[in-house]
Amino acid sequence: MARASIVSTPRFLGWLGLAFGIIVADQVSKAAIMSAFTLGEQRMLTPFFNLVFVFNSGAAFSFLAGADGWQRWFFISLALGISLWISVLLRRHAAETLMPLALALILGGALGNVIDRVTLGAVVDFLDFHLAGWHFPAFNVADSAITVGVVVMLWYEFFGRKHS
Repeated sequence: MARASIVSTPRFLGWLGLAFGIIVADQVSKAAIMSAFTLGEQRMLTPFFNLVFVFNSGAAFSFLAGADGWQRWFFISLALGISLWISVLLRRHAAETLMPLALALILGGALGNVIDRVTLGAVVDFLDFHLAGWHFPAFNVADSAITVGVVVMLWYEFFGRKHS
């Protein structure tokens, strides 16, 4: 057991590095949007994709965005608790490939959005896909990392356990 943890420590640090990279990419992209756009401004890039600067005080798909402010601290606490749990799982699975990839993506995304909630009171969203007048809820790099991480985790659970 001691040997496995010694061997997995560099891999664990590598996975934490990936999570940190997600946080950096998320925060840099949000800073770029906030410096180039005014709140609510949008710019069409393609017939189906805009960049837009919006704040989301809720969770995914603006869940609880209309609440009176308590959700900010609830989501911060929830994300920090889950991030701690993910870090333990990441350490435990560090020698694998798919599971720690999923966990690192989710961890980086969760912490990227926590930074917004702590510093801004809401999450900055800016990626806006649309078709025929219907807009998918705006999202960001952190949300993308979380989504990809969940897909990878599901893939691992259904197909990858034998091969990871």
